[in-house]
Amino acid sequence: MKQASSRVAFTGLLGALALALSFLEGLLPPLPMLPPGAKLGLSNIVAMYAAGSVGLPCALFLAVLKGGFALLGRGLAAGLMSLCGGLISTLAMWLLLCKTKASLMLTGVCGALAHNGAQLLVAWLLTSQAVLFYVPALVVFGVLTGLLTGLVLGLSLPPLQKLARRRGPAPKPRQ
Repeated sequence: MKQASSRVAFTGLLGALALALSFLEGLLPPLPMLPPGAKLGLSNIVAMYAAGSVGLPCALFLAVLKGGFALLGRGLAAGLMSLCGGLISTLAMWLLLCKTKASLMLTGVCGALAHNGAQLLVAWLLTSQAVLFYVPALVVFGVLTGLLTGLVLGLSLPPLQKLARRRGPAPKPRQ
């Protein structure tokens, strides 16, 4: 029973962190030369950590949570794009981390590209084929931001593991 409650509490903390990172990212000014709404994907760091350490159900829950908050805060289109992008990228990252033992950098890039691809598909379905002109920019941006998220998670893991050793047994992500 204690394990289940600590898992729920840990998932709640991860959810709060993902939402906080997403909110902070929304405060940043738009990056020049990028499609409207393009973001760094900082909350994907939390999704990648969850996918590799806590498991797929927790990671998918975080994607649904972020999608729900995007729906409430930015509307239907943003909510659908966030939900679809989050679910597809989380699944891709989980497959790479848990089934192939891919590096965090490769996992971050593939997660970002999967996220961008799913969002582009939703945007295409909601608008027109004109959004496909964003593909080259989104591929370049996805590779760069995916490398960034993989690097940040890789740098964050040693302190997280040190903290986990002091606190007792906690999920240990693979690098």
